[in-house]
Amino acid sequence: MSDISLNGKRYWLVGASDGLGRALAHQMSRSGVEIVVSARSEDKLKELVDELPGKAWYQTIDIADTDSVRAAAKAVGDIDGLVLLAGVYWPFSAREWDADQAIAMVDINFTGFMRVLGEVVPAFVKKDDGHIVITSSLTGFRGLPGSIGYTASKAATMSLAECMHADLRNTGVRVQVANPGFIKTQLTDKNDFKMPFIMEPEQAAREMFEHMLTDGFKKSFPTFFSLLFRGSQFLPDWLYYRIFA
Repeated sequence: MSDISLNGKRYWLVGASDGLGRALAHQMSRSGVEIVVSARSEDKLKELVDELPGKAWYQTIDIADTDSVRAAAKAVGDIDGLVLLAGVYWPFSAREWDADQAIAMVDINFTGFMRVLGEVVPAFVKKDDGHIVITSSLTGFRGLPGSIGYTASKAATMSLAECMHADLRNTGVRVQVANPGFIKTQLTDKNDFKMPFIMEPEQAAREMFEHMLTDGFKKSFPTFFSLLFRGSQFLPDWLYYRIFA
């Protein structure tokens, strides 16, 4: 474990009203981090801020809307770090394509991140200081059946983090990516299959926060489950699709 400390720092968590984001807000607040939480639901954000033990604020945002993102970033002001956690999910196959849901997943899970980063990264680069944490997923390592939109968007966020890390690794701006497996949330409640190694949001939040306290770039968890996804990258196509599809 690195001796990096976030105590007294000011972090903006985008997508923090439920699930992993909400649990991470609690974890960080208990550790002395000043928190600004954002999502679309003002009622949930108010409730969360009231629950947090440390200094906390909220700012509504719709990351699918550029004007909303710009207004939110201006209202939030100067920050030391940004954690991108927003996401939507509907499971369906290419054989039952839902155009609206597919576009929404890409527009929120990936393009929405780009909108927020566009308002934050230039300021971090200018002052040569800042911390960016992008939430991707184990599904981002390779294409999976029944996950049009979601898996593609997570592969995009993983690539986005890798590109940013390549550009900023020798600067004062630290970039990290977290790739969790299944987390018990309202999103995974939509799945009708057994989800191995499924984590409670609090467990995943601990893993993610521990990663944030290190100088490592990428963390995929749970560790054993992640080996399946990372190892799949080395399989030839004919074998991979015979197993997974």
